[in-house]
Order: sequence, then C-alpha cells, then structure tokens
Amino acid sequence: MFRKKKPTFIIAFDATTQAMATDKFCTKNGLPGRLIPVPREITAGCGFAWKAAPEDETILIEALTKEGIEWASTHILEI
Repeated sequence: MFRKKKPTFIIAFDATTQAMATDKFCTKNGLPGRLIPVPREITAGCGFAWKAAPEDETILIEALTKEGIEWASTHILEI
C-alpha cells in the first residue's frame, strides 16, 4: 500500500556546506526537520535539502537568517 503524500516544507541549497551547516545548526538548537535527498520536483546545486512540516517554515527561515546560513530556494511540495 502506498503512503499518502502530504504537504512538506523543503529548503534547497546551492552547496553541500550550506546543507551540512543547516543540519548541524538545527540539530544543536532542537529545530524541526531533517536532511533528505533533493526531491525530483525541484532543482538545486546540492544533492541535499531540508525537510520539515509546513507550519515550521517561519521559525526555520528566521533561525537560518539570524545564523547567516544561506539557501537557494524554499518550496511546499506534496511528498
């Protein structure tokens, strides 16, 4: 049986170093989400993306901006 797709907040990165910095920062600070392979629906310079619930978008963007971590794009995808 197939898993039902649900809306997911995705942050795509231009470089692996940005993805790794996000993972380290979010894990250290208890922020929601995890690293995943970039979904086929989007294009990014790096093979990793950050996945979280759509309701976590604001807190993640604010935290990454404050920390100075850059990203390429954000998306809400059904995956």
